[in-house]
Amino acid sequence: MKKTLVILLLALSIIGFTEKTTAEEKAENTSLNIAGELDAYFGYNFNGLYNNSINTSFTNNVNSFELGMGNVVFSQEVGKVGMVADFVFGPRGTAATGANTDHIKQLFVTYGLSDKVTLTGGFMSTFVGYELIEASGNFNYSTSYLFSAGPFNHGGVKIDFALADGVGLMVGAFNDSGLKTDAAGGIDDFGAQLSLTPNDELAAYINVFHQGLGNGETSTEFDLTGTFQASKEMMLGLNVAYTSLSQNDGQSWMGAAVYLNYMLSDDLGLGVRGEYFDDGDDIYFGSGFADGQSVIALTASANIKSGPLTFIPELRFDSASEDVFIDSDGEATGSSVMALIAAVYKF
Repeated sequence: MKKTLVILLLALSIIGFTEKTTAEEKAENTSLNIAGELDAYFGYNFNGLYNNSINTSFTNNVNSFELGMGNVVFSQEVGKVGMVADFVFGPRGTAATGANTDHIKQLFVTYGLSDKVTLTGGFMSTFVGYELIEASGNFNYSTSYLFSAGPFNHGGVKIDFALADGVGLMVGAFNDSGLKTDAAGGIDDFGAQLSLTPNDELAAYINVFHQGLGNGETSTEFDLTGTFQASKEMMLGLNVAYTSLSQNDGQSWMGAAVYLNYMLSDDLGLGVRGEYFDDGDDIYFGSGFADGQSVIALTASANIKSGPLTFIPELRFDSASEDVFIDSDGEATGSSVMALIAAVYKF
């Protein structure tokens, strides 16, 4: 009898411990996660301008101390359901999300229809391109022409399929690019992505984004991004894109950017971005040249880390086939040189 009682008490203890562990794991797995970042920079344009003549996103004001963006991201997963609420403040956030009166950069819910199919609905960052809105997601602080040509975000729904190990497919339908509310009515933006990640070192993403521009006109962008982790210290990146518009006999722009990042230590890295952007139909610049223009941009950056803080000193040189930049006298010129130092704090 005593032996039976001891066994019974031991069994109840094990059950109680198991239930407690399960409850603790459940509480841990469903906890609300909070993350975010802050960034700011000081830039100097050697053309002597306050407003930067380099026509890319987020570093347009130079020769002064400038705020970038602060953002706070709330995320949670409960079983098959997940959510992300990403709020932004500051000039970088405003430029990336339009008027930004609601400060929403992302707000979406995910639902796992199965182990291989996930449905996402809401407002989310774009799947197109190599670079990100968040400064902490890029090695260089200034952005490329390919990134600045957009899109930045989408409001709508998408479905992700895990087709096989290392192979994924996404298809989606969205409001007009960047809009949380499509006042024009009608869903005429569609996108798809084929992802290939055969191993931890190599990843490639083939993207297609088709959007309606109103009055029956459309544009279609084909985009390829890829990364190759050549070694623990060195990473190579690639972004190639081509966009065709239906109007005026198929106007288009195209470009390619290559990235090389090398970590000298855990706290010090060097990175170079080289980009060629061909705006032969004057869609991006809108500068009035009959034959458009092309730009070659070279950017060299360092990442100096101290805990959650990263300093990014950077030097950038842009050279165009036409005089699309402005010098200190307000005259058109074919080149522009900018230096900056940025600080990015991630939490």
